[in-house]
Amino acid sequence: MKYSNDVVAIDALQKIYEELLFEIRRKIYGQDTVVKQVLTSIFSQGHCLLVGVPGLAKTLLVNTISEVLGLDHKRIQFTPDLMPSDIIGTEILDKERQFKFIKGPVFANILLADEINRTPPKTQAALLEAMQERAVTSAGIRYQLPDPFFVLATQNPIEQEGTYPLPEAQLDRFMFSIWLGYPDFEDEMTIVKNTTSGKIIHLKTILSAPEILCFQKLIRRMPINQNVLKYAVELATKSRPGTSNAAGIANKFLKWGAGPRASQYLVIGAKTHAAFHGKYSPDIEDVKSVAETVLRHRIIKNYKAEAERISVEEIIAELTQ
Repeated sequence: MKYSNDVVAIDALQKIYEELLFEIRRKIYGQDTVVKQVLTSIFSQGHCLLVGVPGLAKTLLVNTISEVLGLDHKRIQFTPDLMPSDIIGTEILDKERQFKFIKGPVFANILLADEINRTPPKTQAALLEAMQERAVTSAGIRYQLPDPFFVLATQNPIEQEGTYPLPEAQLDRFMFSIWLGYPDFEDEMTIVKNTTSGKIIHLKTILSAPEILCFQKLIRRMPINQNVLKYAVELATKSRPGTSNAAGIANKFLKWGAGPRASQYLVIGAKTHAAFHGKYSPDIEDVKSVAETVLRHRIIKNYKAEAERISVEEIIAELTQ
């Protein structure tokens, strides 16, 4: 896939984005915002954390997106007895009495880590290297993961029984934290009607792995104005209580702010959002459009915010003013 220049390529990406949404909507109903955010994360080379109760079609979402993107996908059901080797793979003795590495389910383009917070932190940490380095190490040997590689993890609300909180280091490796709510009445009517009729929907594959890699590189090359870059970095630094750039609301209601990775994801997310909407360079509105999903899991409220029932979303809205 070759384009004469980046402007032509961005125009092509906008059309492909619309095609992807059209195909995905044939199977996924009432989750338009979630689908757009997941696609933004994939083309930004990021990972997504979906937070919501079971039964909201998270697995179907991964299967559908994998199908239209022409990518290989695998699913891991995280349970309290899951071991790191169940994720990355293990060494076995073959017939010649030589050690042979058997690849685990992490070796896929899209990995669905289902109910990731139902397994202990030791097993959760097995994904850290894969998410950051796109590689895993076993018995001192490093194995490269397929490219593109994308983790879509689902997390049950922390109030549910049998859950373990995700470590901050792992949370920070997710580009987006996306909250899934229940569908509205009309969408649920459509879901129930279409999933109980026996109707089989075959989706068209819109892209391939090499084409996705090409567009990921295109987005990285997009120019960004200095004022937009400054806004993104200031937004992250304003969330850090006790620092010189901290906003008043951060000093009042936050215990911990977003790190430098948040600034990076704000910029690359804004670039992808801009490209999807036919812009050749992101503006401040593009940064604002991804701010909530980038910052939501990176800022920690203090006891005062908890006592006054101030939500993370309210704090982020104030920071983006």
